[in-house]
Amino acid sequence: MYWDEAVIFGLVTVGLMVAFMGGWISFIVRDHKRKSKQHKH
Repeated sequence: MYWDEAVIFGLVTVGLMVAFMGGWISFIVRDHKRKSKQHKH
């Protein structure tokens, strides 16, 4: 069924977006914490 494929494709797309955003945010937070911990640029 096309509907099932569309739903699966949508879930995969959303999952990839969430995973990408989560990794991006965690990278920024980790980089920010590292910068605030040691004050040499």
